[in-house]
This record gives sequence, C-alpha cells and structure tokens, in this order.
Amino acid sequence: MESTEAWRDCFTNWPDEVPRRGILVTGYAEQVAFDAFYTNPEFLLITRNAPDALGARQLIIRYSDISALKITDVVPPKAWSKLGFAGATKRASGPTGDRRQAPPRPS
Repeated sequence: MESTEAWRDCFTNWPDEVPRRGILVTGYAEQVAFDAFYTNPEFLLITRNAPDALGARQLIIRYSDISALKITDVVPPKAWSKLGFAGATKRASGPTGDRRQAPPRPS
C-alpha cells in the first residue's frame, strides 16, 4: 500500500476509542499539534484550539505530505486493531528466560 493510501486509511478508519488529537509530522519536518480532524479523499483538515505563530488555526494537507503521526493520549494497544495493528509476538527465549546479558558494570 502506498503511503498516501495508508495515511488516508488511517484517518478515515480512525478507531472510536482513540481521541481525535495528536501531533502530525509533515514531509517538511513541521510538527503540528491538532485536536480534531476531518477527511476527504484527497486532503486531511486538522484543527487546533490555539493559533500557530502565524495565526492559523486549521491546516489542510495532502496525505502524501504526511510523514508521521504522534499520539498524545494513552491508548490501549487493542484500540489500534481496527487499523490492522497486531500485538508483537514474543521471542522464544528457552527455559532459562532471556539469554541477553546485561552490559558489564563500570568498576
């Protein structure tokens, strides 16, 4: 799936249990906090309570210009299953537990 389609799917199928707020990271390395969003097939509209440094309270962005999404609320992992996320599988560690060793302590 192309990233444009993945971001569109993410926002249009947003889980009901997850608040519609977070921080959007753009392809221009901007981080934009938002407290609501609206979708259409081509663009995402995000809104915020307080204006940015230039006075803007809303941003309309193409899905292709989204780089990442930061979630600011504590959300149970199960809530993300609607977007296709599944729990990590546990590594087999054998009968004695995890075989990784802690780094040596400084003397």
